Amino acid sequence: MAEEYAVQVAVDVPLFGTFSYLTHLPLRAGQRVRVPFGPRRVCGFITNDIPTEGIETGRLKRVEELFDELPPLPATLLAMVRFAADYYHHPIGQTLFTALPGALRTDRAVRLEDERLWQLTGAGLAEEPPARQKARRALWQALQDGPLTNAAARGVSAQAGRILADWLQEGRAERVAPEALPLRVAPAPSLNDEQQRALEALSETRDDFAPYVLHGITGSGKTEVYLRLIERVLAAGRQVLLLVPEINLTPQLIERFTGRFPATRVVMLHSHLADGERLKGWVDAWQGRAGIVIGTRLAVFTPLPRLGLIVVDEEHDGSFKQQDGLRYHARDLAVWRARQERVPIVLGSATPSLETMANVAAGRYRRLTLSRRAHDAARLPTIRLVDTRRIKLVEGLAEPVIAALKARVARGEMSLVFINRRGFAPVVACTDCGWLSGCPRCSAKLVVHLAERKMRCHHCGWEEAVPPVCPDCGNVDLKPLGQGTQRLEAALARLLPEARLLRIDRDTTRHKAAWDEVYRKVHAGEVDVLVGTQMLAKGHDFGALSLVTVLNADGGLYSADYRAAERLFAQLMQVAGRAGRAEAPGEVLVQTQWPEHPLYQALLRHDFDGYAQTLLEERRMAGFPPAVYQALLRADAYEIATATAFLTALRAEAEPHADGVLVSGPAPALMVRLANRERAQLVFESGSRAALHALLERLVSLAERMAKAHGRALRWSLDVDPQEM
Repeated sequence: MAEEYAVQVAVDVPLFGTFSYLTHLPLRAGQRVRVPFGPRRVCGFITNDIPTEGIETGRLKRVEELFDELPPLPATLLAMVRFAADYYHHPIGQTLFTALPGALRTDRAVRLEDERLWQLTGAGLAEEPPARQKARRALWQALQDGPLTNAAARGVSAQAGRILADWLQEGRAERVAPEALPLRVAPAPSLNDEQQRALEALSETRDDFAPYVLHGITGSGKTEVYLRLIERVLAAGRQVLLLVPEINLTPQLIERFTGRFPATRVVMLHSHLADGERLKGWVDAWQGRAGIVIGTRLAVFTPLPRLGLIVVDEEHDGSFKQQDGLRYHARDLAVWRARQERVPIVLGSATPSLETMANVAAGRYRRLTLSRRAHDAARLPTIRLVDTRRIKLVEGLAEPVIAALKARVARGEMSLVFINRRGFAPVVACTDCGWLSGCPRCSAKLVVHLAERKMRCHHCGWEEAVPPVCPDCGNVDLKPLGQGTQRLEAALARLLPEARLLRIDRDTTRHKAAWDEVYRKVHAGEVDVLVGTQMLAKGHDFGALSLVTVLNADGGLYSADYRAAERLFAQLMQVAGRAGRAEAPGEVLVQTQWPEHPLYQALLRHDFDGYAQTLLEERRMAGFPPAVYQALLRADAYEIATATAFLTALRAEAEPHADGVLVSGPAPALMVRLANRERAQLVFESGSRAALHALLERLVSLAERMAKAHGRALRWSLDVDPQEM
């Protein structure tokens, strides 16, 4: 009788733990298999083998198929998944499948191309095809510039596959692994003394964990420091992981990195890639063919066998925190990964998060500062506050702002008008009865999108036509209140008829090539005024931009979220930093009704350190993170009474075990109703991370058991280190 083995398998289900199966083959951790699960056949991954003694093997189902087109997942990835599952108290199977490309989550085999490159041999270089053989000659000429991938070769000629196969057989061409190619580095701009000192400090540690904060003002040349440091890492035969907060930053970075390292495979990983494209880049990184991986938060899980450096650019950005499913923070996981794999990590930002500043103050991170702009002629912009309390606004714009915009257009300089609200107007109102366009599914207003004649909820996606009359009283005089990017664009078209406008928000940049077109127009000098949201505040370098105007910033001062002031200050510092990066001096005009507010006064002085210390002291006195550790358990149901009753019972069972942990609530969420479900939450705070997680471990098992009584009527989730309340 054939020997049988028992294995534990992780599958993508919302259940804690793994599941036991039998197999005739000795399987290893990380291998991908197909297994029966209830009535379905699903993909799973072996986590470990287990002894068969003492197990009723007759009750176990069998592994049905082993997918061996790829090696087992590396131990470093499995260790990271286990840590994330434990720290965020999330099912191990769902955590693992979150970390993988979509193509590896299916119960089907995957097909992978041979990713070796084509290059000419000495014999191939010596014999140029005749002019009449146009396809061969074109391919031969393309290979003069360096090796080509299969896809690049096919781009030169549709006959490339047959031609290269012939040349391979004749000894004129050969296949070479990308990582085997010698490093080529394009010429680079010189560094100023601050950049050089930062580079030398960052280079001190190569083969051990060392966390650095590169705190550089906007335009100080942080990316050039990254590039120089990465050059040293690549020269040592190692790989680099660069995390960025937004997909729209990757095309500009990819172009800059591929231009600097033309012979190095640079892959881009983010959620907008097709499954096949993402799998290809992910496998290239895993198999060591890619030297540089640039990606958004999910790329933190990418396996890299020769990892030598992690960089988290714009580390303060909230986009690094996942808000559903596995609620991980990519920056924090990146720091953990760097420690586990004993490599340095650089957290870069002009406005580091308060958590990062607290780690600097505690001596856990080393801060390196770039205090001046990299371009010799560039200076930090002058910031002016436009007090709107006694000024009549025209289409939401103060007269000094309109005059400044007109002056820049007349001089041929570019301006940015920043308003962090897309759409035409935040709400439609009835002038008679006061009706407001509320979302029927959320505690939010429907935003007017005039071009489509629609009102849309930016939280749940609900949309409906703009009503011709008030639904409550029948009044035909409905008016849009407030401003969004669409309304502002229309107003500027009337106020500045000669200006070439370009609106940038999520509505105008949905398509894959949208940002490429934005950069083309800006750098070709085809834009006079940019109108945009926070998408424009992150990392973009528009050299000709000399004026930034900020509208409706005061809204961030009224928020009930204790992080609102930190976010607003960082956002204003970042968007102000888009101005004055070249020869033209920069100016920033901020419209506000509260010019005396400490936040705006710190902004005038470009005083990040002073305001950050003020906020840290406020957090310490109030008992908020980073002074304490925090978790949030949220429940939602069709009626808030159901969610509140569940949380009340859960608190009663958990509180006797809450040693050193403060439990608050249940209380309604800041947005009570979302997508037809009403939400309440418990908040847990402690000065001890260990005490908090001990309670959370017990809490998860309690919540799982108690929620079963409600069936699908109730859902719950746990958010460790929450960024939104």
